[in-house]
Amino acid sequence: VFTEEDKYALYSNLLFKYFLAEGVVCGHDLFVASAKVHPDNILKELPAPLLDDTHRNELGEETTAVKAEDFQDSMKIAWRYQNLPKMEASPTTSTKFGHYYDLSKTMSPELFQSIKWHSFYLPEELSSQPKMKTWNMSSAYARLLQSIQRIIYQEGFDGSDPQKKQKNILRIGIQSLGSMLWGDDICSSDTPEDMHSLTTFLYVLRGLLRKSLSACIITVPAHLIQNKAIMERVTNLSDIVVGLESFIGSERETNPLYKDYHGLVHVHQIPQLNSLICDVSDTKDLAFRLKRKLFTIERLHLPPDLSDTVSRASKQDLAESAKLLSSGCGAMAIGKKHLDF
Repeated sequence: VFTEEDKYALYSNLLFKYFLAEGVVCGHDLFVASAKVHPDNILKELPAPLLDDTHRNELGEETTAVKAEDFQDSMKIAWRYQNLPKMEASPTTSTKFGHYYDLSKTMSPELFQSIKWHSFYLPEELSSQPKMKTWNMSSAYARLLQSIQRIIYQEGFDGSDPQKKQKNILRIGIQSLGSMLWGDDICSSDTPEDMHSLTTFLYVLRGLLRKSLSACIITVPAHLIQNKAIMERVTNLSDIVVGLESFIGSERETNPLYKDYHGLVHVHQIPQLNSLICDVSDTKDLAFRLKRKLFTIERLHLPPDLSDTVSRASKQDLAESAKLLSSGCGAMAIGKKHLDF
């Protein structure tokens, strides 16, 4: 999974932690790599899972708050639209997939006792060994690749080699790959010295993942990369590409059209079975919002009160923004559930 970070890397880090937290709950082994925050600190901040009755109680609190909003909105909707099917505000227990997590709490240390985790902190790795450069990659990428290879082969995740112990999954998380902290200059120059360093690393990593029992999530500050051709090559080397666009500091933060959300989700690429190419999604109506305890992804729908107090010029701007949602808002009322974590 390749995740394009939002501008301040607030919400992309949440998805990163959800991926790792799901691995802990499922009993998978973890490998966490970062050049900015020590992996041990990242693991200490994983959200606490909501299990069984706790899950229902916590989600019930969120659902109550959403229903109160829906009741207020229903007073503003014309009577002829009230009988149309609405987008469900919360998932039902019958369609529960995976686990849910409480952002207001951190995971208890007892959950980590049953799993194994490995960490890669770049400053420590660079200080322990002399500088090296192999496979047309920078020193940081070469060291990271060697660490991943060692874990896959020594811990028995190599799919081509029969395993003697019980099979398990290795979850790999790499934070802010391609940033200047990794010694790469693709974020500071339009013509970087090692233009193919990142793509070479991803190409070799893709081969490792294909022949091993492992899955990987990578966050990249795509908005800082100057050369867009590099991003196109990185996209082609990824199975799933998702971008997060935060409203913080942008005009959309005060736009009434997006008042209930904190950002947009752009699905650039998803895998497609039995095909030579990946599917490029044309979905334009996904948005996310951070509630008190949950991070949810929903279909973006127009609020019922594009207020009468908005000026004529603002209404024209809203109309132009609404054109981007035309493909999704028509399908909004088919009962699709939102995704939450």
